[in-house]
Amino acid sequence: MVVLKTESLSRKFGDLTAVDDLNISIDSSEVFGLLGPNGAGKTTAVKMLTTLLPPTSGRAWVGGFDVSREAGSVRRVIGYVPQAISADGSLTGYENLLIFAKLYDIPRSERESRISESLSFMGLMDAADKMVREYSGGMIRRLEIAQSVLHRPKMLFLDEPTIGLDPSAREAVWVHLEQMRADFGMTIFLTTHLMEEADAYCGRVAIMDYGKVAAIGTPSELKASLEKEDATLGDVFIKYTHGTMESGGGYREARRTRRTTRRLG
Repeated sequence: MVVLKTESLSRKFGDLTAVDDLNISIDSSEVFGLLGPNGAGKTTAVKMLTTLLPPTSGRAWVGGFDVSREAGSVRRVIGYVPQAISADGSLTGYENLLIFAKLYDIPRSERESRISESLSFMGLMDAADKMVREYSGGMIRRLEIAQSVLHRPKMLFLDEPTIGLDPSAREAVWVHLEQMRADFGMTIFLTTHLMEEADAYCGRVAIMDYGKVAAIGTPSELKASLEKEDATLGDVFIKYTHGTMESGGGYREARRTRRTTRRLG
């Protein structure tokens, strides 16, 4: 069953075409990765699909709802974890979840059970009453995921979900994501600069460059297309993009990434 579909989805900023004629289709329970250098259009695409930015042209449907004409319905069937930290460090983990439960209009009679279920599922029950500023980076990411799935969405959007995390924290986040997908049939759409992460966890990936999808397929298919022994997804990335595995993205991007990394510990 198709959960997300785009038809010639495009977004312009003046003379700049950030996303150019995007055509993708994602099935239920799939883990789909969107890869590309900074400036390729990944975040713009995610913002359109999560109703945060209107398309200039084309159409997209998430959960059967049109992102432009039925934005409210789309928001009710998705969860979104942005790259920047969204949890409030001055509140406890429980308090953060309670706020989100109210924002998602979860019935009062269900809030406590949903919050407890999410804390337990993400391995945060023992830290429920701790201030989030005392959490490790991996714990913060797991809390943010818990926030985004309180209302049990059909689709979860993750923008650089493991940025700034060490390998063990990154693995812990993915253990919970994979369990959530298996238990609830949730579809996951993520952006990442980590080729090993995309190779390990994504069923399919699309590589964007200059706003267009340059290649799409399973990691194995894309590596095989190079006809090179021991090809990596990094090799595929370099072949289909305008140059390099660097994810620097200029001064502003570097500053934002370093700030997020420091805050995640």
